Amino acid sequence: MIRIRFLYSIAATLVVIAGLASRRYRGQLPAFLAEYAGDTLWALMLFLLISAILAGRPILTRAAISLALAFLVEVSQLYHAPWIDSIRQTTLGGLVLGFGFLWTDLVCYSVGIATGSLTEWGIRLLGGPKLEKVSGR
Repeated sequence: MIRIRFLYSIAATLVVIAGLASRRYRGQLPAFLAEYAGDTLWALMLFLLISAILAGRPILTRAAISLALAFLVEVSQLYHAPWIDSIRQTTLGGLVLGFGFLWTDLVCYSVGIATGSLTEWGIRLLGGPKLEKVSGR
């Protein structure tokens, strides 16, 4: 189980690097990628972190939890109080909580989590690690 959690953590770290790069180099990316890659990768990272924490749980469970959390974070952007806006003004707070609600972000989150889920499902079909068997579930 530790090996699987480690692999999820490594994958999440690589996705964070890609997400930060998509923001830093957005001027060099095609407009569509520059606009939507960061949010999509953020959701994929969330799925991978949830998977590291809940390794062994079914893919659908981890995807549903990830999607619920991502949507909650987005909806929280409709709420503006001094205390939460001050958190959003920090680098980490801005990256985690975002700034303003956008419907397109919900689509990006769905695509990012679906990408992670379908990729894992595909790996399993090809004979990759069977997480439920690893954890004894």
